[in-house]
Amino acid sequence: MLIDKKILSGGIAMLVVGGVLLVYLNSQVPIGKADMTDEEVLELMIKEQENQDLTTLAGILFGVGFLLVLISFGARRKNKGSAVKQEKKPAS
Repeated sequence: MLIDKKILSGGIAMLVVGGVLLVYLNSQVPIGKADMTDEEVLELMIKEQENQDLTTLAGILFGVGFLLVLISFGARRKNKGSAVKQEKKPAS
């Protein structure tokens, strides 16, 4: 089976980093409380939006890493010493 180890290791690294970020961001969801002022509500909404945006970016990182892992199993390396194939014309 042909596996490109550089692409595979890069994909696994991206999977790990994306997964760790997803777990961390999902554990740090901002929480509101009762009797909040308007400024506190606005600040909470901004923090929630930032958390959601960072979670989206971490999900994209995880997805790209997964795609790299899949691509690494089908990647073929070119042989440096191999000659270029040329088509031969049939003799007329």
